[in-house]
Amino acid sequence: MGLLDGFRRGRTVEFDSGNAATNAIELTKRHGQVSLTKQGAATGHLRINLAWRMRSSDIGGPQRESLLRHPLKALRPPEVMGHTQSMVNVDLDLGCLYELQDGTKGVVQPLGGYFGDVNAPPYVKLTGDDRFGSGSGETLYVNLDQREAIKRLLVFVYIYDQTPAFDRTQAVVTLYPTSGPRVEIQLDERHPQARSCAVVMIENVKGEMIVRREVKFVYGFQAELDRLYGWGLQWGRGHKTKAER
Repeated sequence: MGLLDGFRRGRTVEFDSGNAATNAIELTKRHGQVSLTKQGAATGHLRINLAWRMRSSDIGGPQRESLLRHPLKALRPPEVMGHTQSMVNVDLDLGCLYELQDGTKGVVQPLGGYFGDVNAPPYVKLTGDDRFGSGSGETLYVNLDQREAIKRLLVFVYIYDQTPAFDRTQAVVTLYPTSGPRVEIQLDERHPQARSCAVVMIENVKGEMIVRREVKFVYGFQAELDRLYGWGLQWGRGHKTKAER
């Protein structure tokens, strides 16, 4: 049994453009919001991707080299390498709490097989479950052509049934609108005991689609995120089947 909650069916800072070099907007504590509507990007399928990597210092212990021979290495940040199962025993999952304008609420997540639907309510679809942090990661699609039906979406990340490892991974959630720069949210705060993180809220505010950085780490699972944001769903213990794992 995984130590995880499973769902039971029961002022905006404007960015005219992204970074010229990377064509990206990074949401930070200082600049935490962007309007997709004012960017002309509130139509079509919004792609939301989770990818993670880990610091090489966590792979096989620290790499000791003489600072006398390489004095400048003390000033360099830790090298980051792609994540594989042999490097760290962690399974990050991407999910989304949704609330529609008609009051319908629920969750889209790998646990329980709640993969959603992009062409019907909730207009959110998870493409699959990536267990090992591959290059493609995990991806959600949001049908912004149905934005009038959407009230709010909370995109979150949680660690499935493993030792907390947000302090060892470098996770990033990236939003790819159909036009304009992509939007990046780095999960770079150090909360070694956290098991879940509310990453970004996408909210329909009087017809304007606002993306707001959250990056709130919690020590529990989806039920704790639910209480934090007042979703009001009923939750119970859950685990993945062998096929889902």
